[in-house]
Amino acid sequence: MRGNAKSIICTFALMALAFLPASVRPSMSAEKLLVKAGVIRVDSPKPLPISRLDLPPEDLGFAGGQLATADNQTTGRFTGKEYETIDIAVAPEKAVAEAERLVGEGVRFLVLAGDAATTLAVADAVGDRALVVNAQAADDSLRNDDCRPNLLHVAPSRAMLTDALAQFLMWKKWREWVLIHGSHPEDKLLADSYRRAARKFGAKIVEERVFEDTGGARRTDSGHVQVQKQIPVFTQRMDDHDVIVAADEADVFAAYLPYQTWDPRPIAGSAGLRPTTFHPAHEAWGATQFQRRFERTSNRYTRPLDYQVWLALRVLGEVVTRTNSYDPAVMRDFLLGPDFELAAFKGVKVTFRPWNGQLRQPVLLTGDKVLVSVSPQQEYLHKVSRLDTLGFDEPESTCGR
Repeated sequence: MRGNAKSIICTFALMALAFLPASVRPSMSAEKLLVKAGVIRVDSPKPLPISRLDLPPEDLGFAGGQLATADNQTTGRFTGKEYETIDIAVAPEKAVAEAERLVGEGVRFLVLAGDAATTLAVADAVGDRALVVNAQAADDSLRNDDCRPNLLHVAPSRAMLTDALAQFLMWKKWREWVLIHGSHPEDKLLADSYRRAARKFGAKIVEERVFEDTGGARRTDSGHVQVQKQIPVFTQRMDDHDVIVAADEADVFAAYLPYQTWDPRPIAGSAGLRPTTFHPAHEAWGATQFQRRFERTSNRYTRPLDYQVWLALRVLGEVVTRTNSYDPAVMRDFLLGPDFELAAFKGVKVTFRPWNGQLRQPVLLTGDKVLVSVSPQQEYLHKVSRLDTLGFDEPESTCGR
């Protein structure tokens, strides 16, 4: 079966060549263009996750990049391109030095999986010598005041994720929310994004509560019991509400909310119904084929970061194929122009927003084992793209202003 699958892929690649512009089709005698990409995963010290099911695999992100490189190489064999990806896991303080080293070795396309500060530092350090693609940081500031000409984003912003959930809750007519957020800076940013989404779509936050992280070993029995026993009392005497929305990026309390709240209400946000880019249960629009290929090569399920790194490197493969160039300026102009589009196993072609470099894409809404819905919801319309109902639209953007 594997041989047949490869044969089918090669056949489709050959057929695709017929639709490429003549300038892109390679000469049989032409020297291959070497396309080198770097994937830098920034590993910051973090507490262990609440559940052992969420322990990160050693190849997190890199596995998606390896699959994308293989996909690119399939087309590259017929278009005179050779793709090479260099994977590096570093501490935050070493990310800039590693990026500089890769650029010095001829890498012109960097995929970064790190926090906002590190992403910005790398983009500033490499300047116009390389195109940097953010595959992890969700901070809206990177798409607004802190945007950079050489920085694109395949990771969805917090605003995209919270808008996706808000649309579904409003479609369900769950208009009255209790917002519970953690005490860490990233939790507060996520809470701000949910407040914005509530205003945007007409929901009402009837009450807010803050769950303070008092520290402790949350993977030990004492830590588990301490937080879980707090939840029923913590959620007593809330104002009337339809749903609890949790903002807990630090992974301190949200996982304990389902079945532990004082009143029986659905949970959404950082637990329960969650917005995400990808999920192992996603099977529509050819995703099953993607999942099976990933599982064959990695021997595990796909995680969101794997998908986002795969997506970033598939962007590279598409732009190099279409432009026949590995120049950062040429690639950026094409990616932000009207001719770029990419299939991403989400039912529509994904494109970049020219005003802030954010990839437009649907957002999955998932439970633990099933796909519940996909946003944008059908009821929300837009004059350009329904995908622009998620996140900061062009009139709201402060990028470049």
